[in-house]
Amino acid sequence: MAEYKGIKGFKVQYLSADPSNPIIGQTWYNSTSKDLKYTGATAAGAWASGGDLNTARFAIGGAGTQTSALAFGGEVPPYTASTEEYNGATWTSNPTGLNTARAFLGGCGTQTAGLGFGGEIPAVTGATEEYNGSTWANNPTGLNTARRILAGCGTQTAALAFGGYIAAPSGATEEYDGSTWTSNPTGLNTARFGLGGCGTQTAGLAFGGGPGTITATEEYDGSTWTTSPGSLNTGRNYLAGAGIQTAALAFGGGTPAVTGATEEYNGATWTSSPASLATGRIGIGNAGTQAAALAFGGENPGGKTASTEEWTGAGSPLTKTITVS
Repeated sequence: MAEYKGIKGFKVQYLSADPSNPIIGQTWYNSTSKDLKYTGATAAGAWASGGDLNTARFAIGGAGTQTSALAFGGEVPPYTASTEEYNGATWTSNPTGLNTARAFLGGCGTQTAGLGFGGEIPAVTGATEEYNGSTWANNPTGLNTARRILAGCGTQTAALAFGGYIAAPSGATEEYDGSTWTSNPTGLNTARFGLGGCGTQTAGLAFGGGPGTITATEEYDGSTWTTSPGSLNTGRNYLAGAGIQTAALAFGGGTPAVTGATEEYNGATWTSSPASLATGRIGIGNAGTQAAALAFGGENPGGKTASTEEWTGAGSPLTKTITVS
């Protein structure tokens, strides 16, 4: 009889704990739980509950990854400067919050190098702050076009801010180099607010928003926005996004009814997922990638929420236990 080693080329490992980064197809015996396990792949994307925020709020800024996220600002009410860090299981409050408490702001970067900009205090602001993993520092040079309900993407030293609302929907686009914002005379083709955004400064993605419930998607190449032939299947505003220009995730928002609808973008078209957020909401904080996104905070008819949900995309590694009956 053929042995497993002869078939797969390696023996079943004998481990005291599951490996931290197993590859699909890897098999091992967990001596602690006394289970035979392997790594398969998820057949479809799914949302699962994560640890709740310490401060329930909406219109919140977000940055980072699913296991290393940053939440800042928002409306409780009133406006808050509260900053929290997520480790993949629980949120920890930082006693040092934003210098300017606000809501409806843009955010991007990482947990140790985050960027917050724009928003309302309640007046519209262009204030920009940088986070170093412990404290926020004001940048005396704020956005050239102060606005709220805008989107952002990129890093602390190469960020992109786009869309928003001043006295009307805006298409304004600005690039940040770590010290100064530079306005691009070529803004979004569809001026909007409450839109979703993700990607990088030279490959950004804008989708959804208001007024009304916009479905249009636009791609940025570092100088110009181009309308994609792929539109959202569910038009909505005040939604969130994660990922990059060619592998994005859109979730939540208002249609105008609050929704948990989730869609995936492949660089050309959006595909609706059968899995929706367990807690449909607007004004969501967001972080992560198309394969591993994070949704936190927001608001629905029940009020402000602290709920956090973690997204695992289709085809992602998933540890499974072999059972015999």
